[in-house]
Amino acid sequence: MFTLDGRHIVDEDTFYCAIGEAINGPGGYFGWNLDALDDCLRGGWGANTPFTLHWDSSAEARARLAERVPAGDREVALFDLLLEIFEERGVRVLLR
Repeated sequence: MFTLDGRHIVDEDTFYCAIGEAINGPGGYFGWNLDALDDCLRGGWGANTPFTLHWDSSAEARARLAERVPAGDREVALFDLLLEIFEERGVRVLLR
């Protein structure tokens, strides 16, 4: 189980910093874009799926990650796409 602190997530870059530190400690890496995050979720970067991610202050992060991004033939909010990626890779996300 890992805990992601959403209080300091203000944009996509700070999300990657926060998830890196949640998984691998201070200064930790766990992707710097959607493709890299997906690669990290496939293993070898400090966590192997399946695992549970407790996303604290998730409502704040959701509001800040509302930018619409392409996802195949549709556009979705970045926050929702991140949740989809986690689910596809076997990560159980508990929004708190």
